[in-house]
Amino acid sequence: MRAMNLNTMKIFLTLFCIISLASCTDQMISLQVDGSGVLSANASSDEPSEKMNVERWNSAEQVVLGREVFAQNCAVCHGTEAQGIVSDWREKLDDGSFPPPPLNGSAHAWHHPQEVLLRVIDYGGEAMGGKMPAFIDALGQDEKLAAIAYFQSFWADEIYQQWMQMGGIN
Repeated sequence: MRAMNLNTMKIFLTLFCIISLASCTDQMISLQVDGSGVLSANASSDEPSEKMNVERWNSAEQVVLGREVFAQNCAVCHGTEAQGIVSDWREKLDDGSFPPPPLNGSAHAWHHPQEVLLRVIDYGGEAMGGKMPAFIDALGQDEKLAAIAYFQSFWADEIYQQWMQMGGIN
């Protein structure tokens, strides 16, 4: 198991900052977990969302590996289930930076295609004024993809479909 180092922590913080800075919507998403552990979203409407079965890019094995990678490298900043660790991820911290945002579909990560998510994991956010360190030398490509698969496993099907329409894995 890899111990979380300062650079790793910086990468995660930077990713959160980048994601939080570019928030594209103010639409509120209410996430609920049903008995099977599946998240569903209800986007600020009185109508409940319909259950969908959306095929995802990743395998179940990637999500399992991603849970381990995320716990070891990401959870300290993003929360154990990618829920974030602050009440308002859009509010600047005392040092002028933004806190790491949630990655569970309730914030902004779903606005970025996989290529951008990987780039932020690789190079961190220091160049953009964030605190997330670079993981390019700390994690292999399979581990980075697994971490993404893990936090995307919390995304409701509606959020995942919007992500795919906005570039997703293209």
